[in-house]
Amino acid sequence: MKGLQLSRAYYEEYGINMIRNNFPDYENRIAVGLVGFGSECYGFDDEISTDHDFGPSFCMWLTDEDYNSIGMKLAKFYEELPGIFLGYKRIETTHGKGRVGVLKISDFYKGFIGNATGIVTLNEWMFVPEHFFSMATNGEVFRDDLGEFSKIRTTLLKYYPEDVRIKKIAARAATMAQSGQYNYSRSMRRGEVVAARMALDEFIRNTISIVYLLNKKFTPFYKWMHRGMNGFTILSEIKGQLEKLACLPIQLDSWEENDPMYFQYKLNMNDKIVELIESICNSVVEELNNQNLTDKKDSFLENHTFSIMSHIKNEQIRAMHVMRG
Repeated sequence: MKGLQLSRAYYEEYGINMIRNNFPDYENRIAVGLVGFGSECYGFDDEISTDHDFGPSFCMWLTDEDYNSIGMKLAKFYEELPGIFLGYKRIETTHGKGRVGVLKISDFYKGFIGNATGIVTLNEWMFVPEHFFSMATNGEVFRDDLGEFSKIRTTLLKYYPEDVRIKKIAARAATMAQSGQYNYSRSMRRGEVVAARMALDEFIRNTISIVYLLNKKFTPFYKWMHRGMNGFTILSEIKGQLEKLACLPIQLDSWEENDPMYFQYKLNMNDKIVELIESICNSVVEELNNQNLTDKKDSFLENHTFSIMSHIKNEQIRAMHVMRG
C-alpha cells in the first residue's frame, strides 16, 4: 500500500474518532493530512521505502492559539493510537522525528520556506531552494474545515511570481550552456574525465529544473527530480533522453598516458553524449520560443539568456547576474 493511502486509512480508522471523542470543540479546526518529507508524500514510495520513517501516521496542523490550548494533549492521544496498522509498523529515525503528528501551521511553513504567514517576499521566492517549496505543497490534505493550513498551501501552489520564474529559467539556460554545451567537450579534450562527469551532472540537474520551471511545477529533492517528470505535458520527451544520457559511459578511445592522442577528444560514445545534449537544448529552445521568452532559433542556450532576462519587469531581479537564482 502506498504511504498516502495508508495514512488516509489510518486517519479514517482511528484519527477521526480520536479527535471527535476527545476534542469535539476542535474537530472543525484541526487540519489533517500528509505533507512534507518523504517519498510517500509524493507517491514515489515502494518496498524499499518501508525501512525507515514509513508506516501508519498522519499530520495534524493547528493554529498557534489552538496548539497552545490542546497541542500537548492531542499529541499524547496521537501517540496512544495503535502502532501497527494493516501489517505496517512505523519505523522512525532520529531525523524523521517531527514529520508527522501534531504540528503548528506556522512552524510547518516557516521550516520549509522561512515564512510562517504564506506572504512570501520576492527574495524568499528567489532564493529558497526549489525542493522546499515542493515539500511544502506535496501530499494530500484530508480535512481542513478552518482553511488556515490550506490557505497558505493554495497561495504557494499558484507558483512563482512570473519575474522569478523567468529569472530562474535564464539561470538554468545559462548553466546548461556552460556545463553541457561548452565545458563537457572541453574537459574531454583535456582528458579531465572527472570534470567532464561533473559538467554532465550539472547539465542534467539544470535541465530537469528548467523543464519543471517551463511546466510551472516545483522541482523536488534531487533523488526524485527525474521520477517527478512523469506526466509532464511540456518537454515530456526529455525525461527519456536524460535517462539515456545518464547511462552512456564517458570514455576516451585511448587511455594510455604516453599515447600522443591521450588528450584528443575522439569520436566515440562521447559523440552520442554531445548529440543528446544538443537535442535536449534544441527542444528547450523551441519551448522558450513557444512561451515567448526568446525569438532566436540558435541552439546555443547562452545566446538566449539576455533575451529571456529582458522579459523581467522587476528592476532588482533583472539586474541580477544571469546565472544567479
